[in-house]
Amino acid sequence: MPTQSVSLVKDPEKLEARLKEIPPEPGVYFMRDATDHILYIGKSKKLRSRVRSYFRDDSERNPRIALMVMQVAEIEFIVTDTEAEALALEANLIKQHQPHFNVLLKDDKKYPYLCITWSEAYPRIFITRKRHSGKAKDRYYGPYVDVYALRSTLRLIKRIFPLRQRPQPLFKDRPCLNYDIGRCLGVCQKMVSAEEYRKMIQKIAMIFQGRTKELEDLLVPQMEKAAEELNFEHAARLRDQIQALQTLNSEQKVALPDDTVSRDAIALMADDHHACIQLFQVRAGKLVGRLGFVADAQSGSPGAILQRVLEEHYSTVEAVEIPAEILTQHELPEAEMLAEFLSGRKGRKISLYVPQRQSKADLIEMVERNAGFELARTQRFADRNNQAMLDLATLLDLPDLPHRIEGYDISHIQGSDAVASQVVFVDGLPAKQHYRHYKIKNPTVRAGHSDDFASLAEVIRRRFRKYDKSQDSLSSEPGKTSVLAPKPGGDFPDLVMIDGGKGQLSAVVEVLREMNLLEEVKVVSLAKQREEIFLPGESLPLGSEAEQPGVQLLRRLRDEAHRFAVSFHRQQRSDRMRRSRLDEIPGLGHHRQKQLLAHFRSIDYLREASPKQIAEVDGIGPKMAQQIYNYFHPQMVTDEAASG
Repeated sequence: MPTQSVSLVKDPEKLEARLKEIPPEPGVYFMRDATDHILYIGKSKKLRSRVRSYFRDDSERNPRIALMVMQVAEIEFIVTDTEAEALALEANLIKQHQPHFNVLLKDDKKYPYLCITWSEAYPRIFITRKRHSGKAKDRYYGPYVDVYALRSTLRLIKRIFPLRQRPQPLFKDRPCLNYDIGRCLGVCQKMVSAEEYRKMIQKIAMIFQGRTKELEDLLVPQMEKAAEELNFEHAARLRDQIQALQTLNSEQKVALPDDTVSRDAIALMADDHHACIQLFQVRAGKLVGRLGFVADAQSGSPGAILQRVLEEHYSTVEAVEIPAEILTQHELPEAEMLAEFLSGRKGRKISLYVPQRQSKADLIEMVERNAGFELARTQRFADRNNQAMLDLATLLDLPDLPHRIEGYDISHIQGSDAVASQVVFVDGLPAKQHYRHYKIKNPTVRAGHSDDFASLAEVIRRRFRKYDKSQDSLSSEPGKTSVLAPKPGGDFPDLVMIDGGKGQLSAVVEVLREMNLLEEVKVVSLAKQREEIFLPGESLPLGSEAEQPGVQLLRRLRDEAHRFAVSFHRQQRSDRMRRSRLDEIPGLGHHRQKQLLAHFRSIDYLREASPKQIAEVDGIGPKMAQQIYNYFHPQMVTDEAASG
């Protein structure tokens, strides 16, 4: 890692020397800060010109880019042969490193995705609001704006295709009722091969790729062949599937001329803060999908935002999903590069252009109008949250709006399985990627003896350990802090809320005082009974109304912290109860306990297993298998000893 260095804008000679080293060729460039973190990854057909443009004295440069430029301490680059290669490389590097200033599309939980888990031998299909599973083979479709239509489509698919219905088998040695009524092929007992099942899932994937007509044309010859071979049962199933697909197509509300070309149309509407983007997917003259995205309006011009949305969207879809035409509301700054990249992936020419008249221009106008409705909806949510944060800032006499608020709660049953939750709201909305769980390690907190005060003190100490001024940790470890935030760190809260009353608040305040952080961390508590807010050092609650916007925001935070803590406590308690009996078997460690439970799913199935079946588990030999069997069947061991 390089030594700490100053920003390049503060060293003009070094900056000019570095810029001259960059060649005027296609490629990808990296902007790094003084701690060697990647701030931004970009691409260009002329690297030197593009990178130099960041450092020109431009008063019209947007604040986001200006903030980034002030932090750039090093510039690196990778030269490619073509612009399309640069675009593909940039997409891969952004996925790998997730640079802070490359985050254009927000993780908007309003819009769900459909996931097909191709990483599993028998893939599952489900709706999710989280796109990143960490498994590269899994495929996501969306985000879908019309949630009702998505759920209706999935219900119809589950009626006509015998899909896997459960993530885990209901029974160990037999299929469930879904198999008997023809809703499943017996995946849990492997009554269908993985290859045959995946072929069926590939057909279903065609529906979400907008290829229903292509799928229908594929099924018709199969139905006719099955009928010729007198396999009438299979032919009837195919007939039902074809009729269902025709019904699905007939439900489309929008029909457009020129049904021989597949095309996507994209447009946006923006205010000073938000840009709402809509992408309409038209296949065979019908609207088959409507996808929605939300971006930072300050991240670039309308054309640049549309360009980035298209790049991110098409880099994650399969080649067959890329249409022959893409209609855009604004000129894209690098349309030729994108067209070359998509043409290479598709294996045929892809056209991008801004329509000016007739039906294609009308289509763009319709997309833009829908984007306007989504923007109005987004503004209503933002106004409500801003009003709540403003009211809370006024109520608590905060210097600024509390953009990041953290809530903490403790959950246990008489001290057993004690855990804590940390939930985070950013701009009034849950930011679940920042949620954290804590297992209480205090030895005095145990079954039969609870101590919420000590538990909260432990959690707060662990949460703010890296900011502990009493240990001078900030000066000894400068790499711990983030140059992206004005406060001690990028995850430093504007407000901390404790679920409880004066006692819980006092325990937290004492810890913060010991760490010399009481001045930096604004902390309050919210009592459940009367929704009263307590401040440090005050014996009486703050004068507030339970229904005012700021208090409602704290209540939402408190309820979410409670939910998150209780769910984790239940999980810990369930895991302990599952393991408790196995802990009594001599020589059976934690790792082999996990293997047994993963294989048999429950203690009940393990109890019913024979020594031979138990020995099939990896790491369990015949001797240990017999020992486990004897533990669950002590009477049989006693009878054998008596008869011997």
